[in-house]
Amino acid sequence: MIIKVLGSAAGGGLPQWNCNGRNSADVRGGVAGLKPRTQTSLAVSADGKQWVLLNAAPDLRQQINDTAELHPAAGAGARNSPIKAVVLTNGDVDAVAGLLTLREGQAFNIYASERVLHVLATNSIFNVLDSKLVQRFPTTLGQAFDVAGPDGPVGLTIEPFAVPGKVALYLEDETAGSDFGTEEGDTIGLKITDPATSHHFFYVPGCAKVDDKLRARLKSAPLLFFDGTLYTNDEMIKQGLLQKTGDRMGHMNMSGDGGSIASLADLGIGRKVFVHINNSNPALREDSSERAAVEKAGWEVGYDGMEIRT
Repeated sequence: MIIKVLGSAAGGGLPQWNCNGRNSADVRGGVAGLKPRTQTSLAVSADGKQWVLLNAAPDLRQQINDTAELHPAAGAGARNSPIKAVVLTNGDVDAVAGLLTLREGQAFNIYASERVLHVLATNSIFNVLDSKLVQRFPTTLGQAFDVAGPDGPVGLTIEPFAVPGKVALYLEDETAGSDFGTEEGDTIGLKITDPATSHHFFYVPGCAKVDDKLRARLKSAPLLFFDGTLYTNDEMIKQGLLQKTGDRMGHMNMSGDGGSIASLADLGIGRKVFVHINNSNPALREDSSERAAVEKAGWEVGYDGMEIRT
């Protein structure tokens, strides 16, 4: 398999358009040791020809332009694309807005839970995706499916599974109690497998905590892309950026006894990569003590354009 990190940042990217926090300001100023980042999405392929997107970030047009493997093939007609399918992990704007970029009369398939497909169906703006060309297929938690494009299978199998999290911000119901109307499956992870080689990896771009079920699933995983939103739970509050903790947003922090580094430390995971990293996170700075701590713990900080082959 070939895995391309199209975007590695959380919502807003780095720099965020209206953010004057230290990281955003410094990356605009060209300070060494900081890379601009678009919002999180992966592309994966079994053969290097047919590609599947894992989420469609708002920055998808730029991400496609920056990734030669996703360009139209020369000599294959006036309009064509190697993108054959999109698999959605949730209904967040960060995960679905890029679908609007793919509206130019191109056939591909969408896979998502019934709940996320309902979000698309009830928002008429997604009708720009011609249903005669773009088919939508429901997925079921715990049931693997063979991903197909309009012309047939692409050689990948994907299993969606629930992880602790919360409903998308714009779908929150404040009358529903402390969970804001969250249901199982509002936040999911994916296990992506190439059946021809049995190689597989996990993609968990959003997670509120690592529970026993998730620990058991990820034990001895060869490769994991995991939610790296914040370094500390209250960093956005301390930086004056937003009066919300990671807990309130449904995202774990990297550090601390209950953080992702500690929670996943003893599972024998082969390679661990943080994605969905917020612009406030000090681990984005290559010369920071936080980055050093992340790397000492055996983690990598993902970046746009990162490629991994399995």
